[in-house]
Amino acid sequence: MADLITQPNLPDPDGFYADLIKTYEALDEDAVSGFSARLILLLTNHIGDHDVISQAVEEAVRTNLKAEK
Repeated sequence: MADLITQPNLPDPDGFYADLIKTYEALDEDAVSGFSARLILLLTNHIGDHDVISQAVEEAVRTNLKAEK
């Protein structure tokens, strides 16, 4: 079983983030949810490891709850 990598793992994370934000800014409010869902499904399929995907969901929930406090 592979473990979820949570430390930065991209050569240019800031560049990726800027590109992602640019993509979201080009979408209207209705298109954002559909785009997000498609992106999640594509990346999930690419990862292809149920355990890693479950770890990612748990981490997202955990960090989202921390952010809301």
